[in-house]
Amino acid sequence: MPLLDLPLEQLKTYQGRNPRPDDFDAFWQQSLDELAAVPAEPELRPADFTSPLATCHNLYFTSTHGARIHAKLLQPKRGEGRTPILLHFHGYTGNSGDWINLLHYAASGFTVAAMDCRGQGGLSEDISPTRGGTLYGHVVKGVSDTPDKLYYRNVFLDTRRLAEVVCDLEGVNPDRVASFGGSQGGGLALACAALSPDIVSRTVAQHPFLCDYQRVWEMDLAKGAYIGLCDYFRRFDPRHEQEAETFRRLGYVDVQHLASRIKANVLMATGLMDDICPPSTQYAAYNKLQTQKEMVLYPDFRHELLPGFYDRAYGFLCQGWVPGA
Repeated sequence: MPLLDLPLEQLKTYQGRNPRPDDFDAFWQQSLDELAAVPAEPELRPADFTSPLATCHNLYFTSTHGARIHAKLLQPKRGEGRTPILLHFHGYTGNSGDWINLLHYAASGFTVAAMDCRGQGGLSEDISPTRGGTLYGHVVKGVSDTPDKLYYRNVFLDTRRLAEVVCDLEGVNPDRVASFGGSQGGGLALACAALSPDIVSRTVAQHPFLCDYQRVWEMDLAKGAYIGLCDYFRRFDPRHEQEAETFRRLGYVDVQHLASRIKANVLMATGLMDDICPPSTQYAAYNKLQTQKEMVLYPDFRHELLPGFYDRAYGFLCQGWVPGA
């Protein structure tokens, strides 16, 4: 098998390269406290899309810096008792997608909430004040400012707020909450589980983004979704005099450093030829999980659809939560 990254046996023990800030835990506790002080102000608006299987709404709520965040909300029309919850996160630059692509989980009995990441391709707004350049990618937005201005710090907190808001809805079971996503969505599914360990009990993450930034840089793969890293150094630190500090700051929003907080059962998948989110960066997070976990490997696949994995994920999420699963 050709190798893009480390041999599999080394991947299984790899612990990451990007530094973890000394005040990492205090930073996230302060961030969660800040979020808790922001009134959520949830609002439901009827959607144009209708289905005999689910009631569909546009859900809006307030998160950090006063941003209004949007999510598609589908609640099953059939079934008895309180419904399990699926929190769905999309890939980088995208949005929550078409309603029909979420309907199968609602038809199976889940209340589904699919969040638009602030300032990307959906309806969520990004009004966070930030100093410094932001060209070519959200990864570096805020890295020249204080850590609380980091773009992904706020998106991670948005996932926590989404979990809180949906758990407060009528007819849901707050003891059965799952997070789900691929690429950026996979990173956010893990971040949501890490920042909501009291809420999320199952997580599916396919080839997660937002892990081990320094490793991506050292592999010369700072392109595509990570191109902001390369552009940032070329424009603002061409001799890399601030390289160590830059990666330290990015450590605040490195999913691998959040992974040990997760209490949910985790199902992950990766293609061993992934040149967008290299396998080692994903294993940096996976190897720090201290919970029940499974990694599904696709040796010949890159950052693409992994055949059969979504079927497997469906079974993982439904088992014991949905009648007949």
